[in-house]
Amino acid sequence: MESPQLVAELKKRLGEELFDWSFDEKTDKVRLDHKTLGQGMDISLPEILAKYTTKKEAAIEEVVYTIEQTFRAMAREQSEGFVDLSLMYPIIRSTSFPQQSNEGHVFVTTDHTAETRIFYALDLGTTYRLIDESMLPKLNVTADQIREAARFSVKKLPTVTKRDEVRGNVFYFLNHNDGYDASRILNDTFLKEMAAQIEGDMTVSVPHQDVLIIGDIRNEVGYDVLAQMTMHFFTVGAVPITSLSFVYENGEFEPIFILAKNKVKKEQDEQ
Repeated sequence: MESPQLVAELKKRLGEELFDWSFDEKTDKVRLDHKTLGQGMDISLPEILAKYTTKKEAAIEEVVYTIEQTFRAMAREQSEGFVDLSLMYPIIRSTSFPQQSNEGHVFVTTDHTAETRIFYALDLGTTYRLIDESMLPKLNVTADQIREAARFSVKKLPTVTKRDEVRGNVFYFLNHNDGYDASRILNDTFLKEMAAQIEGDMTVSVPHQDVLIIGDIRNEVGYDVLAQMTMHFFTVGAVPITSLSFVYENGEFEPIFILAKNKVKKEQDEQ
């Protein structure tokens, strides 16, 4: 299946009565605008097609369900003007990620590191919707209330890790596939618990949305292993964030470049 066929299939299932469709072949995205809600969403087709190669019909059913649930949530926001703050979660993105929606509304964000920024999302079960400033009056909440609720929510997420040892260095992988794996970098309690058992240098990596890697770097070779590992995850992730890792010390993150011959250089030294 190719993009035009996928668009035709989505149109068939979702119909054209409620939506205006716009397929951009250059970006390989399709735009849906709800005719009555006055809101829309962009759908990236390559990710769906990649899933289709293995999941077939189930991949299309998933995206149709996600689209329907997203627009239902939009309609609920408009009619009820209420949001359950316990469903607010922080989302980690690269600092290059757009800070405005396609409609030009500014997202609610918080600065994080030189490489990452915090966005906020309303969890919809199978997907989530990023919160922008235009939504706040409709939901009858403030940006600070959203931030506080999200900080609390991330601490409730499970933090079970898998351990692997490579050439004398230990790596812990957190991968729950709930859309918030990278967000666990904001759980201070979890990071402090991990720091207590680290014997070498503690590193934290969020190469893409669905993984968080904590390194116990006990020798110089460990930094080369970490560099290769984070670059691999960065290139294969559906939502890449940063290929750089962070040294974690006293609750602070410091991005590092890992150079040739096992040399490590802090990013700020390059500036």
